[in-house]
Amino acid sequence: MSDAVVSMSEPGVLCLAGVLDYRSGPALRQQGKALIAGSGEQRLVLDCSAVVKSSSVGLALLLAFMRDAQTAGKACEVRGMPADMREIAGVYDLDEVLAG
Repeated sequence: MSDAVVSMSEPGVLCLAGVLDYRSGPALRQQGKALIAGSGEQRLVLDCSAVVKSSSVGLALLLAFMRDAQTAGKACEVRGMPADMREIAGVYDLDEVLAG
């Protein structure tokens, strides 16, 4: 089992890492929301390049983080989505929303 973490790896870059699933999702949701609220940057990047595996929970997290950023008046983009996340996004027609 891989630990999942969300961290502000550098100013304005929220990094998701590990396995994103129903076990890790709730804690990551709360941590990410707090990190976004505490960020002084006007642009955020949601970096998924360190995600090992993701279920649809990973997409739900990205959408929630994008909503948090929008609420805080911050521009947001997603980068480094692994293949499994891109495939799930395609099934739900979220390709353009999560393009990155």
